[in-house]
Amino acid sequence: MKKEYDLSKMKSRKNPYASKLKKPVTMRLSEDVIDYFKDMAEESGVPYQSLINLYLRDCVAQHRKVDITWHKQA
Repeated sequence: MKKEYDLSKMKSRKNPYASKLKKPVTMRLSEDVIDYFKDMAEESGVPYQSLINLYLRDCVAQHRKVDITWHKQA
């Protein structure tokens, strides 16, 4: 390999993966939910935030919908 390269004539282009980059967000999660994913992270060796992302990505891929049913109290 050369010790130095001349990059002055190099043309720039858009990053083809830019649309797939992760976007940082702030969200409030219950402590038990975080503990659940942190425990799973220790078992699997995968960071807990990555596990949460994988779970949510699976929900998107499977087109899962949340079913919130409020029961009437008598």
